[in-house]
Amino acid sequence: MSSPIPLVIHATHEAGTKVGGIGSVLEGLLGAKEYNEQVARTVLVGPMFGWDALQMERLTDAVNGVQIRYSSLHGVFYGVNEEVQRTLRTVEETYQVGILYGVRRFGAVEHEILLVDASNPAIEQVSSFHFYLWEHYGIDSRRYEHDYEYGLYVSIAQPIFEGLKALEVDAGLSPSERVIIAHEWLGMPVVFAAQMSEPEQWRTVFYAHEMATARILVEGHSGHDTRFYNVMLRARESHLPLETLFGDQSAHFKHALVRRAVHCDAVFAVGDLVREELRFLGGPFTNCRIDLVYNGIDAKVNTAEERRKSRRRLREYCERLLGFKPDYVFTHVARLVLSKALWRDTRVMMHLEQLLGSAGKKAVLFVLATSQPAGRPGELIRRWEARYGWPVGHRADNGDLTGEEAPFFFSSVEPFNHSARNSRIVLVNQFGWSRERCGERMPTSMEFQDIRRGSDVEFGQSIYEPFGIAQVEPVNFGAIACVSNVCGCIGFLEQGARGLVREGLLAGGKVDGQPLRTDAAAGLPGVEGEPTFINDRGFPLVVADYIGLPEDEAPSSAQEALVIDQAVRDRIEIRNAGATARQIFERLPSVRGRVAERIRIGNALAASMSWEIVASNYFLPALRRVCL
Repeated sequence: MSSPIPLVIHATHEAGTKVGGIGSVLEGLLGAKEYNEQVARTVLVGPMFGWDALQMERLTDAVNGVQIRYSSLHGVFYGVNEEVQRTLRTVEETYQVGILYGVRRFGAVEHEILLVDASNPAIEQVSSFHFYLWEHYGIDSRRYEHDYEYGLYVSIAQPIFEGLKALEVDAGLSPSERVIIAHEWLGMPVVFAAQMSEPEQWRTVFYAHEMATARILVEGHSGHDTRFYNVMLRARESHLPLETLFGDQSAHFKHALVRRAVHCDAVFAVGDLVREELRFLGGPFTNCRIDLVYNGIDAKVNTAEERRKSRRRLREYCERLLGFKPDYVFTHVARLVLSKALWRDTRVMMHLEQLLGSAGKKAVLFVLATSQPAGRPGELIRRWEARYGWPVGHRADNGDLTGEEAPFFFSSVEPFNHSARNSRIVLVNQFGWSRERCGERMPTSMEFQDIRRGSDVEFGQSIYEPFGIAQVEPVNFGAIACVSNVCGCIGFLEQGARGLVREGLLAGGKVDGQPLRTDAAAGLPGVEGEPTFINDRGFPLVVADYIGLPEDEAPSSAQEALVIDQAVRDRIEIRNAGATARQIFERLPSVRGRVAERIRIGNALAASMSWEIVASNYFLPALRRVCL
């Protein structure tokens, strides 16, 4: 085995606490045995929100696994020697910031963290850095200084780098032995700070967990993914870059920072489509090497008995809420944001409602999604439960439905439930999935893993989804994943399917007579490639196509695709939702033996997509190339 890489710095907004998707990536990757055997020292760097009491409480919560060794905000200094204390204080005084240094637990291991609070940074230092960004990268900070996020991540960059130097984390190392990984645009200012202070002395990586400009364009137009990916697909054929078609995007600071990622020594992309979206930027991105580094999933072995117990609790909860025990339990666990396209679930459910009725079956769809990630107090939930039957009933005038929750409930959930007879949708706008968090009608023994283990189908038909860990995780427990064909996990699922075919667990071929393609566009219509999925209905994946247009409507050029609007997308969604529902219904397990087979396939598929596989087969080989 090669000698360990001496030092890897991860620059990320989730260095101190797990907030979202990148936090899940860090949790899986940095806890992987293979990673820790091949990386000698890891330091995570990012912001600390000293002005936010809730954020600071989460940071120091025992569950978060942080041990502070130095923090001027917490009055802790004993974890480092006096010389380091003096140097860190100098950095704090120079940049007018607060610094926290400590360790944080990732699974069975601990890694160092360095956080900077820039509530009131030294203006002269920030202005000097702004000038450097303009002089060397053409980034005009005056255009973005009104934006809180831009100001924050630029302000903490220099003190982070100086803090690393104060800790002497790179002492005695050559440039090829120390790497800074910028997780998304938020980490790029730290890369710039390193290049400013020590040009050419660090290896740098841009780790694209999405492509910010693509997300902006997909979410910002009513044609959503139907429009954007039809444009991108045809632009590739004619070699047209993004801004030629969509116009100048430099008003978005995220776009400006991502474009400068080509100054890094390497670029990693979390999925096939993210790689294509980066190439769509044109210029140096067109032909630069972009390494695929997929996300992994939890690969613990699961049993039919575990699934049975979880499913029993979910069915019991449904009976307490709705008065019937469902034959099937569907789920969707997600942030309640536009990109998750929850309305598509309702469109598919309309067709499933008819199929269920014809078979004499009943189902429930639990949508666990909220606009308030921190949640509501448990006592408030119990009050609403008693007054008007939360979460079956909701109100928008008392703090119950907030943000995107209200339009989703009143325009999708309530109309569906009013007319449906064989199925219901329940919006649980409260993370936690326990009686303490979700009310007295939830079974006492219920826990979050039950909604993963007990599901028959997990929905995830997003309009923009760089990977989709949440969508694919329940496959490990025997569920079917229903994803849109822009979901980044499809490429990795294809890789896993190839392995299962070789092992004889699956038969190679087509799904319902239609080959799924393995090109870099990950199953987008019109892209040919080697089919790898099985010919029967045993594979736990349904891919909903909301991009493909009928032949008489298909645009012949990228410019024609630009006119795709909500009316076109609605027609495609309504038409294709029926085909998606039929595929789901045909694959629902009807006998116990089929469930056991689904779990066996799910366990094998999850093992092929584990974080250990990601670390050994994707991340570490790409990282070692950076260090050559």
